[in-house]
Amino acid sequence: MTADSVSASRSDESFRGTAIIAYVLYLLGWPSLHLATIVALVLAYVQRGDARGTIWESHFTNVIETFSISLIVGVVAIPLCFVGIGFVVLAVLLVWFLYRTIKGLIRAVDGRPYA
Repeated sequence: MTADSVSASRSDESFRGTAIIAYVLYLLGWPSLHLATIVALVLAYVQRGDARGTIWESHFTNVIETFSISLIVGVVAIPLCFVGIGFVVLAVLLVWFLYRTIKGLIRAVDGRPYA
């Protein structure tokens, strides 16, 4: 085993740990008024560049995309709550958010790419 492979192995484990932490923070985001979600988003942005070309890039991209889509749909859904449909949209958004987060967490624990 060369020094480069040991170094790459440590980077993979580091990225894996960061991806798992980001997904756990996403799950903790709902009860913490999304403060943990913001921390996970920052982690993903910071790590994504360093993880470019690895399987972990897909996880960090998933974290960022899940946040962005959730934010946009949530902002659109809140005014729609006044006519009732917004509650349905928010419920579907919650299920979708949890699906992507749990799927990503399981794949990160298994050491597989998100996609």
